[in-house]
Amino acid sequence: MITARRMAAVDANAAALGVPRKQLMESSGHAVARVVRDVAPGDDAAVAIVAGRGNNGGDAFVAARFLDDFDVQVSLLGRPETISTGIARENWDALVDAEYDTRIVGDSSDLDLGRPDVVVDAMLGTGVTGALREPEASAAQAIDALDATVVAVDVPSGVDADTGTAAGVAVDADHVVTFHDEKPGLATLDATVHVADIGIPAAAEEFVGPGDLLSLGRDPQSHKGDHGEVLVVGGGPYTGAPALSAQAALRAGADLVRVACPRSVAREVQGYSENLIVLPFEGETLAPDHVDALVDRANEHDVVVFGPGLGSADETLTAVEAFLADYDGRAVVDADALQVVPDVDTEATLVCTPHQGELRKMGGSTSESWRERRTLVAAFAGDLGHTLLVKGAYDVVADGHETRVNRTGNPGMTVGGTGDVLAGVTGALLCTQEPLEAAAIGAYVNGRAGDLVVEERGFGLVATDLLDRVPEATWGERDE
Repeated sequence: MITARRMAAVDANAAALGVPRKQLMESSGHAVARVVRDVAPGDDAAVAIVAGRGNNGGDAFVAARFLDDFDVQVSLLGRPETISTGIARENWDALVDAEYDTRIVGDSSDLDLGRPDVVVDAMLGTGVTGALREPEASAAQAIDALDATVVAVDVPSGVDADTGTAAGVAVDADHVVTFHDEKPGLATLDATVHVADIGIPAAAEEFVGPGDLLSLGRDPQSHKGDHGEVLVVGGGPYTGAPALSAQAALRAGADLVRVACPRSVAREVQGYSENLIVLPFEGETLAPDHVDALVDRANEHDVVVFGPGLGSADETLTAVEAFLADYDGRAVVDADALQVVPDVDTEATLVCTPHQGELRKMGGSTSESWRERRTLVAAFAGDLGHTLLVKGAYDVVADGHETRVNRTGNPGMTVGGTGDVLAGVTGALLCTQEPLEAAAIGAYVNGRAGDLVVEERGFGLVATDLLDRVPEATWGERDE
């Protein structure tokens, strides 16, 4: 099963891997045509295709070319110049130039499907939810009123691919041709579902890519706080680490970031940037008597980034245990704080970001082979009950159910502090994304920021170099 949102990411990742979307559309159209041929009553059957202006319609335009044995009519809902993608427009133009029976439907009154034996519903795909608008709503009613076999492309128009529900009128399909993998909502339909392999490589799902960034949209009407408030708890023995994490969280899109740190280093932490809001607590290190106040502070934030620069003093690790035992929100756990996670009974939702040495301290196993490491990390994440982002030349992200691998990054990032940047980026993303997605995108963004630095300057980067490139790595590569 694959959700509509994940399918969009995988489709874009396939394109980034070098599989042309035009090639995928050709395979999709051929799969639709194959099902139409199977359900048609004879070689002289009449086929009516009702197509929208997106890639769902493009799949149907391709299908028409594989149905020359039949009497095919293609109705486009809307003007050709408003077809939304270049490849769909090319396939529409191919039909027009080859003098297929193509018709332009300006409004619902223009739609005349005749008396077809098979109708292909290609109005809207998996990425569209909510009630159908015109002319799609009237077209759906017209399709449902016909005495014809209905074949839907990817999902019946008007049906939510993830839930199988409809907010209003929807096409009542007899067959659904869906691509790559079945969508969750299709199992609830009274229709035969055909899953077509269209040539998307497994790597498009396994490796994090630019398609994963598609989930990072922003509402133009957003207000301060809508994209998250992050509390970084760190510092004491080290001052740079919490400052790096906090600045990275801001660069990755969090609206407000505060740093809780010992008063002894608060001035130094504040001095790294005027953008930081510092909340000092008494003393030189985190201690158990700070925990109650920190939990109260944490509950006022969407996510806590816990660990950068805290050190490993006994009283600090005792305080980390106490905090995690009392906290039930979302947290990114990094650095020395990681070693206490396996021993804590917590209701918190954790994303743990160890390097391989820290993973071993947590009780996990690793391997030089990223494929073997993927298997080991997946198993340990399942035992741990939390999401793991294990850093390496290939980062492995797992939550016990799904596993992703990230390949961005370079040897220049072995310098200290890049992990603190990663923790902050992941914390910002965890405000708006599910834990596995936040960790996977965080790994991709952090590595890509490092790649951008090295592409410009070569090796010799320092962690602060990543901060300026995090926005570009987060939003600059989005494949719309």
